[in-house]
Amino acid sequence: MTDAAILKNVSFRYANGDTGALDHIDLTIKQGECILLCGASGCGKTTITRLLNGLIPHYFEGELQGEIAVSGRNIRDTPIEELAGTVGSVFQNPRSQFFCVDTTAEIAFGCENMGLPENEIADRVRQTVSDMYIEKLMNRSIFNLSGGEKQKIACASVSAMLPELIVLDEPTSNLDLDAIEELREIIAIWKAQGKTIVIAEHRLGWLQGLCDRVLVLENGKIQRNVTGTEFFSMPAQQLHDIGLRATTAHTNYLESKTGLFPITNCDFAETLTLENFICGYGKQEALHIEYLELPKGAVIAVVGHNGAGKSTFTKCLCGLQKGFKGRVSINGKQYRPKDMMKLSYMVMQDVNHQLFAESVIDEVMLGTDKTAEKKALELLKKLDISEYKDRHPMSLSGGQKQRTAIASAILAGKQILVFDEPTSGLDHRSMKSTAKLLSTLQYQCTVLIVTHDMELIERCCTHILHIENGGI
Repeated sequence: MTDAAILKNVSFRYANGDTGALDHIDLTIKQGECILLCGASGCGKTTITRLLNGLIPHYFEGELQGEIAVSGRNIRDTPIEELAGTVGSVFQNPRSQFFCVDTTAEIAFGCENMGLPENEIADRVRQTVSDMYIEKLMNRSIFNLSGGEKQKIACASVSAMLPELIVLDEPTSNLDLDAIEELREIIAIWKAQGKTIVIAEHRLGWLQGLCDRVLVLENGKIQRNVTGTEFFSMPAQQLHDIGLRATTAHTNYLESKTGLFPITNCDFAETLTLENFICGYGKQEALHIEYLELPKGAVIAVVGHNGAGKSTFTKCLCGLQKGFKGRVSINGKQYRPKDMMKLSYMVMQDVNHQLFAESVIDEVMLGTDKTAEKKALELLKKLDISEYKDRHPMSLSGGQKQRTAIASAILAGKQILVFDEPTSGLDHRSMKSTAKLLSTLQYQCTVLIVTHDMELIERCCTHILHIENGGI
């Protein structure tokens, strides 16, 4: 087995002081290996992926020591554009790597950029589409795709360039369970083709049976280098002790009955009554709930498969869905959708759409006065991001941005808080602190959490609301 990549005594420090520095890393990756990089946020796993695809040192500035070679090419001396046919990258947010507005053109774009003949590009696109079973996604608008479909197109655009090495940086952080299973199938195809695959990830269970080797990083060093079989046989507590998420949760609530049901013994005397929650897109009905009572003050997990209607439901509840005519009654008083906008606060899955201020502390305090600063600092401390209070929110990692938005929502003091996948991209410690904080909101306000994170549900939720096919 030949070497796909070699790192010899590699150390790196970011010029802007970002976490993720590396400290004397020695690593050899064999051709055809599938390797998982895991560890707490800031441990250095993303930095390794950036070394492999040339983003370091050609894009991210900093102090680099040691030698890095990919397919026998010295990364320092190889322009990043020359690596395109050798190393393919799939990022956490697929939209960050799109250049076209339709799917077919996007898959062809990388090959066009490499200057390949038109007939070869067409052949590669056809073969990639066939190999990945994505015929139904062709000639579609990028903007009308789901998160999982966008990730498929990102993978296809990389695959069409026939790279020898593919690196993926937290590819499931914005995906639901169905989309994760589809991504797993894509990686299995790549593995069967003999590709070398390196995946930096917090969600671990879906990779069982795919990874040949697992590297656990801590403070920029490789602390463990074990086989996939050995790693995935570790009990949950052992993984937690080294800062990792469990590979499996105790309960898969998607396999439970549909409806609203409690998972704790907490008692809630009052309810929110939802009536005529009926909504569609064109002729397609997406939601049909004529009547539903939610316990006021509960922490409710909203679960369901891809396309079940979860997002439509929460948008209607917050008054954000256009054309929605339903009503919410609280303590006998009826509220129209425009009234619900004043009573509720939603943290979206892609928090980049709702970060506006120049610093984290200003972001959290947006819409409040100076008297809230003490509480804001306490929230940041509970969420383990107080050290970043003066940083610009857009300079943070995905998980840190998520926690900033969560703190903003809590400080807003609304009656209803909605969180869409609040633990996407979070390591075990951050997930625990977020779950602990969300659980303290019980009885203070009504919290709905759209999530596929079963471990989060076990830690903080009082009820499950299971939606399928637009119904309860």
